[in-house]
Amino acid sequence: MTPAPSAPTGGSTRGALYALGAYLLWGVLPIYFLQLKPTGPFEVVAWRIVLAFVFCLLLLTVLRAWRPFLAIVRQPRLMVLTAVAGVLIYVNWQTYLFGALTGHVIETSLGYFINPIVTVLLGVVVLRERLRVLPWIAVGVAVAAVVVIVVGYGAFPWIALTLAFSFGFYGLVKKQIGPAVDAVSGLTLESMWLLPVAVIQLIFVANLTGITLGTAGTLHTVLLLLAGAITAVPLLLFASGARRVPLTVIGLLQFVAPIIQFAIGVWVLHEPMTTERWVGFALVWVALVMLSVDSVMAARRQRRVLDDVVEPV
Repeated sequence: MTPAPSAPTGGSTRGALYALGAYLLWGVLPIYFLQLKPTGPFEVVAWRIVLAFVFCLLLLTVLRAWRPFLAIVRQPRLMVLTAVAGVLIYVNWQTYLFGALTGHVIETSLGYFINPIVTVLLGVVVLRERLRVLPWIAVGVAVAAVVVIVVGYGAFPWIALTLAFSFGFYGLVKKQIGPAVDAVSGLTLESMWLLPVAVIQLIFVANLTGITLGTAGTLHTVLLLLAGAITAVPLLLFASGARRVPLTVIGLLQFVAPIIQFAIGVWVLHEPMTTERWVGFALVWVALVMLSVDSVMAARRQRRVLDDVVEPV
């Protein structure tokens, strides 16, 4: 019995570059969103929803993907799951924008550092997966990090935890959806479900402070109109990359975005980093190293088992 041919090196390299591009774009998003001032987080999220929906409709047309999209629409289970995914990604977007536009970029990065640990916990609690010893230790270290930040820094990191758990549950829902819904169709439906929320928010903002689109200069208008593409492009790059490279590679690359966000918060925006925050972040990084080491070791063990199963030619 001969082993199945491995994926071409070029395809794996291209996939890794796609995924890296997605995380790089996600990492520099704070800089982009800060350029949208004086637009507030509620208006930004509203336009992000509307323009992402329009952008996805154009993509469906260009890619001639309306037939699979309409096939998804005819399946009630998938429609319900995409609605739940839409609510979760809305919570994530709104929290992230609030953090990015109110001087909490460092805390948003903490949320995405914690996210892999939350994903592990959800796997245990919801999917009844079993953890090895090292991931359990990593979870304990991460909990200790949050305690250090709360007690030492004197503030509950609600932005970070909301981001981590909303995106963790979002990933869980997407796992339930599986390959039945492609990236473009998924984002189209999630944005579609959120359109009423976006309209309500725009009405609210219009009556409270006034809509800023088209009132703060040409550059600001262009940047705000790009919100749909800025939302969709990284997601599509990530989807393309995830299909071509092993999950362990994606797991290691996912730290690129919060590292960039952290660097922006500390060295570009000069947000405060007290000793307690440094200790808390250091503990989170230790936990992430543990998870990464365990993931790589598990992948190697699985590869050796498969090699042993394969008979020589």
